[in-house]
Amino acid sequence: MSRPLMLALALAATLPAVADARVAAPRVAIATLNQLPQPLPLPYDGAADAKAQVAAAKARALKGHKKLLIDMGGNWCLDCRLLAGVMELPAMRGFMAKHYEVVTVDIGRFDKNLDIPASYGIKGRLAGVPALLIVDPKTNRVVNAGRETALADARSLSPQGLADWLAQWV
Repeated sequence: MSRPLMLALALAATLPAVADARVAAPRVAIATLNQLPQPLPLPYDGAADAKAQVAAAKARALKGHKKLLIDMGGNWCLDCRLLAGVMELPAMRGFMAKHYEVVTVDIGRFDKNLDIPASYGIKGRLAGVPALLIVDPKTNRVVNAGRETALADARSLSPQGLADWLAQWV
């Protein structure tokens, strides 16, 4: 057998494994954000030591073979609270716990804890919130680079759309 043919067969043998690596999002039981349980969560703790929380979550993610999800926002932000509400849905809770180590970081009014996104190469003001940094804890690299603020208008998506977005990075 020729060397190019052997290489082609070896590559083809890996393709199903790569295709199967995509994880399906769980099916959420509600169709609209208006169906989320009320009141919406207040996920951000303004008094928390964000650097320490991120470091601890990163260590847990590394140990648990999960991605680190740094959720930056503020309790004043409706889109942040809607996203938190979706992540707390029963179908999502288990999915998130299995695939992510989630840590929330209060950014005040875009004037607090900005050293955290800066440490991942995001300089200046965030383009919006929620801003999600999905980090591979093995390499400390953001896997959703360029898409950190894609959910800043979370209210424009359905709960399933938000679940699908979160699932694409695991």
